[in-house]
Amino acid sequence: MIRHHALVSLSALVIAASLAALGCEEKKATPASNPAPKEATPAPKPALTVDRALLNAYAPLPEKMLPPSGALSDDAIALGKQLWFDARLSKNQDISCNTCHGLDTYGVDNKPLSPGHKGQLGARNSPTVYNAATNSLQFWDGRAKDVEEQALGPILNPVEMAMKDEAAVLAVIRSMPEYVASFKKAFPNDKDPVTFANVGNAIGAFERTLVTPSRFDKYLGGDDNALTEEERAGLAKFLDVGCNTCHTGAGVGGRDFKKLGQAKAWPTEIKDNGRFDATKDAADKHFFKVSALRNVEKTAPYFHDGSVKTLEEAVKLMATHQLGKDLSDADVASIVTFLKSLTGELPKIDKPELPKSTAKTPKADAT
Repeated sequence: MIRHHALVSLSALVIAASLAALGCEEKKATPASNPAPKEATPAPKPALTVDRALLNAYAPLPEKMLPPSGALSDDAIALGKQLWFDARLSKNQDISCNTCHGLDTYGVDNKPLSPGHKGQLGARNSPTVYNAATNSLQFWDGRAKDVEEQALGPILNPVEMAMKDEAAVLAVIRSMPEYVASFKKAFPNDKDPVTFANVGNAIGAFERTLVTPSRFDKYLGGDDNALTEEERAGLAKFLDVGCNTCHTGAGVGGRDFKKLGQAKAWPTEIKDNGRFDATKDAADKHFFKVSALRNVEKTAPYFHDGSVKTLEEAVKLMATHQLGKDLSDADVASIVTFLKSLTGELPKIDKPELPKSTAKTPKADAT
């Protein structure tokens, strides 16, 4: 009996082992499932580059915009800074250069037309003073040859600072010994340094330090990564559309005069004669200085009359009426993206301490 049971148990073990082996073979025979095919990695987009030969018409901003003499006196700059902020150079002693050209607001007041003496409005929009010395001529009609000459215009303009004449301006300055001493330091070679011309020379010297370098300057210097790919695409579109036929130089404009609506009539009546006012040449009617585009996103509203509120509208109008091209909204947005790269770093300018008035200093005149 014992032997019989042993044989039965041995047989059971053999059968079980056989079944287990059969199961293993069945599992081995089952083919492994194929792994999901990997998605092909897309090839990286080539970095957008701009033909640098097209950038030869531009130049990085200088550290200072030097006058023809090639030198700037620190004493003249310091004096010009004081004069810039001194409202006593206006008839009612309530308007300074900085009133319409705020140095903390990118050199403008962001108004279509600036209020002057007794709230009178000027006829043209106040352009930015930052980088203005890169312009070939000053004012919308180009009637001043440089920033030194331009600085004197608003002081005597009856709508702006409204001083009666040069003698009235010099009476204010000569009434303060501190100013007289500063003029002597700034213009040591002049027998009589306190002159109306030197008021402009000092203010102009200060204006020539108002430079706002941006990432675009680094790009012009050879650093392709200074602009984002979107900004480079906008620059490429800017060049392709032909904006660079007018907007050139270190200021990206400010070097030429163009007729408003030269490709297609301007959509509204042009009441301002533009450059004709300066030249009296009938061929110059409705010609205006091409705006420099440095900091343009910060200097709205746009054009000589401040009639356009947004940069997008300004770009579209320029393309249509100056170049005869109708841009899509996408193209306008791309160009605007590039233009925003022209926004520079404002220099830190603290308001200076001004000479104290004396008993001889003329009083404000609100008439």
